[in-house]
This record gives sequence, structure tokens and C-alpha cells, in this order.
Amino acid sequence: MAVVSSFMMNVCSDPLWPSSRAGARLTVDLDAIASNYRYLQTLVAGASCAAVVKADAYGLGIERVAPVLERSGAKEFFVAHVDEGIRLRAVVSEKVRITVLHGPRPDAAAECVQYGLRPVLNSLDQIAVWRSQSVRAGKPLEAVLQVDSGMSRFGLSDGDLDVLHEDEMLMDGLKVSLVMSHLACADAPEHPANGAQRQQMLKMSARLPSAPLSLSASSGIFLGPDYHLDVVRPGAALYGIAPNQTGPNPLSAVVRLQAHVLQIREILPGEGVGYGMTYRPDRPRKIATVAVGYADGFSRHGSGQGCAWFEDICLPILGRVSMDSLIVDISDVPEGRLKADMMVDLIGPRRSVDDVAEAAGTIGYEVLTSLGHRFCREYVGNAETSQKGD
Repeated sequence: MAVVSSFMMNVCSDPLWPSSRAGARLTVDLDAIASNYRYLQTLVAGASCAAVVKADAYGLGIERVAPVLERSGAKEFFVAHVDEGIRLRAVVSEKVRITVLHGPRPDAAAECVQYGLRPVLNSLDQIAVWRSQSVRAGKPLEAVLQVDSGMSRFGLSDGDLDVLHEDEMLMDGLKVSLVMSHLACADAPEHPANGAQRQQMLKMSARLPSAPLSLSASSGIFLGPDYHLDVVRPGAALYGIAPNQTGPNPLSAVVRLQAHVLQIREILPGEGVGYGMTYRPDRPRKIATVAVGYADGFSRHGSGQGCAWFEDICLPILGRVSMDSLIVDISDVPEGRLKADMMVDLIGPRRSVDDVAEAAGTIGYEVLTSLGHRFCREYVGNAETSQKGD
């Protein structure tokens, strides 16, 4: 595996955190990622469990995360773009299969071949691009075919399959090694679209060359064995995001976000807090300004919603989230226990990524992938052992 510079991995090297120049610390538990992968493997014992590491491993650092997943047993990885695949290829072994979900753009098809990337072909145009590339390569090229089973986002339509059926030459030079689709409502287990999409995918795949089938990503895995087919493609579940809201999250939490307190002050009834002065207390309050804002991915839509935590004390967020800071109510903290430059939890043991998302009116996926690059990033766990000293 290639050695990746510590600069690219954005790791805080200062062992004395209080002297760090960053305003906050994002801790990524690599053991938790490995544990989540192994847990998902047990759920899909009859299928192959791939790993989705697009968007820089959901914002957590592909150079650190992907090797841990490979050591945990992942042999197939999925990314969205060709450049992501090239970046991934540098940090995993040659035997790993890398699939590019968005397929081969015309000016990137040659790089797919060069770096051993398998494209997902979502349209007749992409099939033509990849067929041309196989002619240049002088050999059949491996590919995935995606069918649109009802989401109307990516994939071949029934009409496209008619075209392919009428002219079999359109598939010359393609070695189809997977047929896939994607569920639109998998996080709602009782939604009728799940069963309908499964049936549609099976119907459409029967019209294509025989190959393993893949339908389920993270939430789909929890719909049961009927949805596992041959390959599952978990992404968010690897990073601790709940697969649905029907019960407790069975996955291990992966991230913790702690931020410094920059300033503490007392305010009187009626005094305004933050931009627009949208919060005014009805009694004296003690507040703290914390070094995380929307530039760090902590959404402005969470203004006046949610909370931070200090030890076992909830600290409600007051007023609007600013670019570089937010304000919390620390009135319930005993005098002298919380001081400037100490840290509070914004994501942590008492507040999950999904909790933060709910307060902001979004989903855990967006929270995780939006977390910024101004944090001190600390990677912990035995899974990190082989990379110490990078």
C-alpha cells in the first residue's frame, strides 16, 4: 500500500491538545468502522459485503478508512467519481476491486483502464463509451450495468433494454460482472416501493447477461435476506449512521466532535444573543461561545435547535449558528466547572450524528459528509496501529 503524507490525512500531531491551534477536535474511531463492517458481514452471510467510500469515506478520510476496511475483509469498494477511484487505488492492494458508480465520462474512460477501475454503465451513451474503450484496449472490459428499478435517478430503462435486445452488437466488448439497482425508500422498511423495486430489478436483470446482482446499500441490508442478493453495498452504516428509525441503532458510533469554549459571559433578561438577536432570555443566563460554526459543517439550519454536552449536562444551542462559532447555555453547569479553553461535545456519547441531523432538519449523511477540514483530526483504535508514525 502506498504511504500517504500526514498533510493529506489532516491529522493533529500535537499530543497536548489544549495547545493545538485548531478550534475543535474530530475523533474517528477506526475500530468502530471495522466493527460495523464485520457486523454487516454477519447479516449478509450469503452475500459479498462491499464498502462504499465515496466522498472521502463520507468525510472521514479515505486514506485512513479504506485500508482498515480492507484489513477487515472488504474486497470490493465503491466510489462515485473516477478521481476518487484513482485516489483509493493508491491506498489499497492491487487485488481490491474498485467500482465507479457514476460511470466512465468520455474524457476519463482511459483512466478507468489505467487504474483498474470498473465503471457502472448507467445509460446507452456510457455503454457506447466503454465499448469504444474496449476496442482501443483490444480486449473485453469489465463493467457493471445499472437498471432503473423505479428511482428515476440512474440506470437503464426498459426502453434501453429493448434497444440492447434489438442490437446485441451494442454489448460487444463488455464483460458484465454485476447488475445493480438502488432502493429509494429502504430507510422505511414498510414502504411498498421496496418490494416493487426488488421485483422490477429481477425482471429487468433477466433481460441482461447473467451476472451477480446487487440492490441494497446500508438501509436495504436491514430489510432482510430477500434484499441481499449477491452483493451489498453499505456506506453510511459503516460510519455509524442509523439504517432506519424503527428501533435502536445497532451500529457503533464512529465520530466524536469536541470544540473549545472561547468565551464565557453572563447575560441579563432581554439581552440579545447572536446575529439577529433571535434569542433573548427571560431570566439571567450564563452562556459560552464555542469554536464550531457552519463553515465547519455545523449547519446554520440548526440555529436555536439541538445542544452540546459537557460531562452529563445538556447545553442548549442559543440563537443563530455563525460561520465560526455558536453559543450554548451553560447556566446548569456548576460554578467554576467549565472554563474558557475547555471542551464540550457537539457529537459524542450523548448526541449522535443522527441527533444533530434531526435538529437541523436533515439526515446523518449530510452532517457527516459536511464536517469541515479545520478540525484537529485524531484517528484512534487498534486498527490504526499499522499507520502510526505516518
